[in-house]
Amino acid sequence: MEREILDTKRKALKINLNPKIYGTFAEIGAGQEVARNFFTAGAASGTVAKTMSAYDMTFSDAIYGVEESGRYVSQSRLLKMLGHEFALLNERLNGEKYDDRTFFAFADTVTTLNYNKSNDPHGWIGIRFQAEPGGEPNEIFFHVRLLDTDAALQQNVLGIIGVNLVYAAFYYNQDPKTMIESLADNLTVGSVEIDLISVNGPAFKNINNILLNLYLIVKDFSDAAIFDSLGNPCLPKDLLYKKDIMILRTKYAQKSNPNFSMLNKAVDQFVHSESVSKENLSVLIEVLMSNVLSSGDEEPESFDLEAVAKRAEDMCKTGNLVMVSNFTRHNKLAKYLDRCKPKSVGISTNINNLKFVFNSSNFGENYSSQLLSYVSDMFSKNVRLFAYPFLDKKTNTVITSANMPVTPDAKPLFDFLILNGYIADIRDYSEGDVKTV
Repeated sequence: MEREILDTKRKALKINLNPKIYGTFAEIGAGQEVARNFFTAGAASGTVAKTMSAYDMTFSDAIYGVEESGRYVSQSRLLKMLGHEFALLNERLNGEKYDDRTFFAFADTVTTLNYNKSNDPHGWIGIRFQAEPGGEPNEIFFHVRLLDTDAALQQNVLGIIGVNLVYAAFYYNQDPKTMIESLADNLTVGSVEIDLISVNGPAFKNINNILLNLYLIVKDFSDAAIFDSLGNPCLPKDLLYKKDIMILRTKYAQKSNPNFSMLNKAVDQFVHSESVSKENLSVLIEVLMSNVLSSGDEEPESFDLEAVAKRAEDMCKTGNLVMVSNFTRHNKLAKYLDRCKPKSVGISTNINNLKFVFNSSNFGENYSSQLLSYVSDMFSKNVRLFAYPFLDKKTNTVITSANMPVTPDAKPLFDFLILNGYIADIRDYSEGDVKTV
């Protein structure tokens, strides 16, 4: 049955008229855009216990504590805001009048586009709430990138997505797919990106955060998700900013573990060629989910998505950072990583993938422009590609960059990349490292 999508005002009014929902709004950075929607909808006294905006850093620190990192648009700040405001609700609102209420604390800390349009508009949004009166708290929080080119439009987006979150927390907490989908209700396509979401609490005891973040990718909220070795979703820029990154690309349906022997050799070459310090090195295993999303179905089967999540979990257990993405081409991956402002990037991949790119018969018209676009996106920043060989079972020949077939229209550019070290073979491998293709 198709879900009825209420407009923002009707969502806010439905919450305001629900006598069980009661809480506070604490907003920093873009005005009280979420609270404003509840006030303008009417009957706000039924929902709003308090609203506040501690814009001045001294006031903010006095209320929520000092941020050691100096970053106030951060996950840490958001969680401190949620914790403080939810605790105050339970401390100050007690007695028979509130016995049948489910409390919530909504918070956001956001930076919108500045006057010179020189910043990166983004923010953290979250809610801590009870699913039943007197119940243990549950939590939903996520990170957004605001993509509109006008601050007023970004403020409007923030107000809408905040109402969507409060509504989803109380009406969709048992249906994670609908909960995710509903965050985009009444928003213009391309106005916002959600690149991390996390839930916890008794209402979400059966929900896997890895799977939830993969659903963001499926629903086009984001292009990729990154997890630490414990499987916790992380903000890419927090992990990768000014880091030297080495990535091993794998597919989710790959039955065996990645070729860690080849990866280790690629890491050694990367460290040597880029003069990387071990302390600044971040190694990621990428799980490519294109063999789910390219099936032609409107939506991947949940079994397939669960298989991707299981693969990601298994890779996290190897002690590495894990990225799940839908970047079918290396250059798309390189462009995504460039947003994180890394120091340098190395990509380890099977040379069979390059064999495909540098063969014009695999492409239609305008191959030259497509190839130039690929090379520009891929290598315009400090990116190096380390290719491991494969065994061509038809000829029983080990294929490297030296004997890889390249069509004549692509060979001059390929030779340039080899000569200048943008593409390098992984050296000193053993016969057992070479896989058959």
